[in-house]
This record gives sequence, C-alpha cells and structure tokens, in this order.
Amino acid sequence: MRRSVKGTTVRIPIATKLILSFLLIIVITSAVFSVVGVQVIGDRVVSEAQERVRTDLNSAREIYLNRLGMISHEIRFVSDRTFVRDGSVYRNRRNLAQTLEAIRKRESLDVLTITDRAGRVLLRTTNPDLSGDDQSHDEIVKSALLTREPVVSTCVVSADDLRKESPVLAQRAYLKFIETPKARAREEKEETSGLMLKAAAPIFDFESKFIGVVYGGVLVNRNFEIVDKIKETVFQNVVYEGADIGTATIFLDDLRVSTNVKNEDGTRAIGTRIAEDVYDQVVKEGNQWIGRAYVVNNWYITAYEPIRDIEDEIIGILYVGILEQKYADIKSRTVVVFLAITLMGACTSMVLAYLFSRKMSGSVRKLVSASKEVANGNLDAKVEIRSNDELRELADSFNLMASALKKRDEQLKEFARKKIMESERLAIIGQLAADVAHEINNPLQGIVAYSHLLLEKVAGENSTRESISKIATQANRCTDIIRGLLDFSRQRKPQKRPSDVNLIMQECVSLVENQAVFHNIQIERDFEENLPRVILDPSQMQQVFMNMLINAAEAMEGNGRLKLATRFDAKEKYIEAEFTDTGHGITEENLERIFDPFFTTKEVGHGTGLGLAISYGIIKEHNGTISVQSEIGKGTTFFLRLPVISDERG
Repeated sequence: MRRSVKGTTVRIPIATKLILSFLLIIVITSAVFSVVGVQVIGDRVVSEAQERVRTDLNSAREIYLNRLGMISHEIRFVSDRTFVRDGSVYRNRRNLAQTLEAIRKRESLDVLTITDRAGRVLLRTTNPDLSGDDQSHDEIVKSALLTREPVVSTCVVSADDLRKESPVLAQRAYLKFIETPKARAREEKEETSGLMLKAAAPIFDFESKFIGVVYGGVLVNRNFEIVDKIKETVFQNVVYEGADIGTATIFLDDLRVSTNVKNEDGTRAIGTRIAEDVYDQVVKEGNQWIGRAYVVNNWYITAYEPIRDIEDEIIGILYVGILEQKYADIKSRTVVVFLAITLMGACTSMVLAYLFSRKMSGSVRKLVSASKEVANGNLDAKVEIRSNDELRELADSFNLMASALKKRDEQLKEFARKKIMESERLAIIGQLAADVAHEINNPLQGIVAYSHLLLEKVAGENSTRESISKIATQANRCTDIIRGLLDFSRQRKPQKRPSDVNLIMQECVSLVENQAVFHNIQIERDFEENLPRVILDPSQMQQVFMNMLINAAEAMEGNGRLKLATRFDAKEKYIEAEFTDTGHGITEENLERIFDPFFTTKEVGHGTGLGLAISYGIIKEHNGTISVQSEIGKGTTFFLRLPVISDERG
C-alpha cells in the first residue's frame, strides 16, 4: 500500500498495516469493554449496597418493633400484678409508688403511670406529687379506655404532658434546630414535643371489674438505646477509616431526635434535619426511600421508612445508612483490577497480533519477492509456504501460474520465432512479387494493346477472333491482379487531414448508384448529423467505402436493400460507419479469412481477393478498426470505427 503525502509516496508494509489494524481493534474493544465494565461494576456495587441497606432497614425495624413489644409486655405484666389489681392499695400510695418505681427502673421505662377508669391520674412514678389530671386525651390511653384491650404504638407527646410526667423528660425532649443543608424551610426553630414508644393496658380487679389503666413508655429524644442497638447488631460497630461504617437514626417529623450519626466534632448530630427531597418521599408520600444521600457531613447509601402512630399517621422516620466510602473504595479497587486485567489482555493480544502479523507478512514477503522475480523474467521462481491456509493455496497457485507462464513464454517465443521467419519470408516474397509484377506489367501492357488491335483487324465471328478475345480478357485480368498487387505492396503513406465522413460516404454513393449493378438495390441512408471531423486520407477512405459498396452489391447479386449508417459514440470518442446488406452472408469459417490477401469467395475471374485486405490495411493505418457480422441467408454488416479529433461537433 502506498499513500501520497504532500507529493511524497509513503509505503506502508503489510505487517505494519496488520499490526495497526489489530491494534485499532484491540484499543476499540478494550475501550468499549472498559467503559461498559466500569459502568457494570459501578452499578453492581451500588446495587449490592442498596440491597444490603434494604436488608439492614428490615433488621432495624425488627429491633425497633421488638423494643415496642417489650414495653407492651412490661405494661401488661404490671396491669396484671396483684398489688395493682387490689384497689385498696391506692390508699397507700407511697408503698405502691416505691414498688412501681422499682419496676420502671428495672425495665428502663421513662414513664409508668396509673389512671382510674375515667383516665384521671392516680399515681405517677416519676412525679408522685402530681395526680388527678385527665389523660384521656392521649390516644394510647384513650384506646385502652375504650377497647379495654392492651395497646402499643409510637406517639408524639406534648411538652405539657411531658412536664406532668417529669420536668426532666420535658427538658430532654427540647431540641433547637441546627441549620442543615438541603433541609426544608420551617418557621419553627425548636422542638418541645417528644417521640415516645408508649403502651397502655386495662386494669381489672379480682372480680374482673374494670378499674383503670396503666401506661408507660420510653422517650426516644436523646435516648440512644435503639439506634446503638441497631448499630451494634446490624453493623457490628465496624469502623472504616475512622468512621462508623453503619449508622441509624430515629426522626420526629424531619428532626433527628436519636442518632449515632456524628458531627465533625464527634458529637451526635441531634437537632439536624433530613433533606427535603427525602422528606417529601417518606413523610408526604409515605414511601420507603433507598439511595445515595448526604447525611450531615458524609455520603451514605441510605434507607428510610415512615414511623406511624396508632391512627396510622406518619409522625417520624426510621433510617439506616452505610458509609459510601467503603463501597466507593471497593468499586475503585475492582475497577483498577478490571482495568489491569483488560490492559494485560490488550498487551498480550498485541504481542500475539505482532507475532501473527510477522508470520503472515513473512509469507506475503515471499510472495512479493517471487512475483518481482517473475516480473524481471525469472519464471523459475517458486514460493514455499508451509502454513495450511489460504496463503499456502495462494503460493501453490503462484507456483502453478509461474509454471504456466514459463510454458506459455516458451510457446510465445516459438510462435514469435515462427512469425518472424514467416514475416521475413512474406516480406521477401512481397518485395519479389512487387519486382516481378513491375517487370511483368510492361510486357503485359503490350499483350493487352496488341490483343485489342488484333480484335479490331479480325472481322466476323470465327475461332480466331474467339481465341484473341480470350487472350484479351485474361490479359486484362492479369493487369487487374498486377495493379492490386502493386497497391497492396506499395503501402503508400496516407495524406491525412480533418474530413467529414458523411460527405465522403455521400460522394461514394453518388459514384455507384447509377451503375447497373445498383439499379435494383434500395439504398437507405441513416447519417447522424454534425459528426465531428476525423483526421484521415479522403482518397484512401473513399477507396475503402467504394470497396464496401461494391462488395455489398455483388453479395446481393444486384437485388436487395443496402443500409448505410454513421453515428458518433461520445463516450468512446469514435465514429462508426455501418454497411448492412441483405445478401447471402458469409460462413463462419470464411469470416476468419476474409481480410487475408488473395482470399475470395467469388468465381474465378471475378475479383483478386485484395480489396478487403487493402481496406483493412488502410483502416489500421488510420488507428481504426474494422469488424464484420454475418448470418447465412440474411446478410452481412461491416463496422468501421475511426477515432475523432475532438469532442466538438461541426
């Protein structure tokens, strides 16, 4: 392969092209695989992380519900205690309060209170001095009063109710909002209510008479028992690069009230708020949300789900999150390994491609070298390729071709030698024939002249006059043969000039159409107008056209249709003259010999067999071609093609 660069021809070896082709394929394939592989790895890692965090959220929910269940169990246990069912003990509140306080502390409850059957407080373990207030407005207590069945749920407790239970609880529930990026806009700047896991159970005396309700619960605000239990159980307190790999949070609305997510200073991020887009999905839409999120000061793969109260209203959010950095590093390491493997594969492929191309190009170089030897004349050149593939077949074909060329070369040399000898012999014979014809022509003219004089002197019809007539006829025939032979041997140089083929053709028709042989021949003319001029010898071309016309008339024996046509081929840049007769036609074996000198199909005494040979020579001298088509019984067509001097018409 050669390329021209600013006039300089650059040769690129086939080995280089093969290596570059393999390299291009390897680079493109590696690039595509790398891009797709990195994308697939990234998607797979993220998918695994999201599936992991979804499972972690399920575990966190179970821990949360388990704590609710434990509170419900303890409250039911208290409602079934003998000293609670004995209504007379309420008169000795001090002893009852001490007993219940011991239970509250043992079960880690923040609230443990008993009301009467109307919901008025009889005894608070956390604030024994305050009683008699009505708690029937509380949804948990209200449900237990109405259904007289145990009930447990998460609820929001107002600041007033918290203060009644214990001022310490109200203080613990109080949180100031901390400015958080991407959080929704709120007019409030602080939170006084508390999120509580709360349970209530009816109290029946020994006669199964309903006498009141016992309720208790755990305030979630600043209580880290559940979130730390989740981190310990689900994430096993694993630390990655100095940060907890897993975190958990309980939200009151959009506010973190219990969390082990850390601020930059290492403190728990109590008071920070959730991003608005997550809030809209979880709280407003009520959907579970899993995805990548920026939590306080780091990126996490997170999962959120709503926390609902006893009336199925969303009041908070349960969250778990896995530190994204770990999965990002896993992704990076996996990508690096994948790219390293891809690069190694590409390098290995390039080495193999190089070796393969070198092996293949070696065989090609052998073929190129052998072909150059053949081009330089060494037809004994052979190519040996051992590979069992197309190159070996090509080498075998090359060797067969070289052998065939050698054989043909020998045949051509022998043929050329014979032709040269034949040409030399013909040249000698031609020259001898011309000399002989020239020497014979003078005495022959005398014979012709005296034979005609004798015919004039002999009167009447007798044997002597008939003999003299035959002598004159044969002498005239010899004269025609000598004249044709001299014309054929002279090879006069044509006097060429721009000429109009149509005009020459028309002049020839005018010369012959009044002859007797043309009286019963219909001549059709189809001359294309405005033919380009052709550089030719008008006299010689007239001789060719006259020969064609007379031969056609004689082939039709003076009766038939002769079509003459001219046309211009703009693509091939030549003018074609066509002579079509309706004569007897020419046999296939004679078609190959009609242009040979002295060949004729006419009877003896009619023609010398030199007309077509002379015409053929004239057309060749004008760089044209002459061809013939014939069908026995239908006629013959001669085609004469002459190159034009320009593309212009006129």
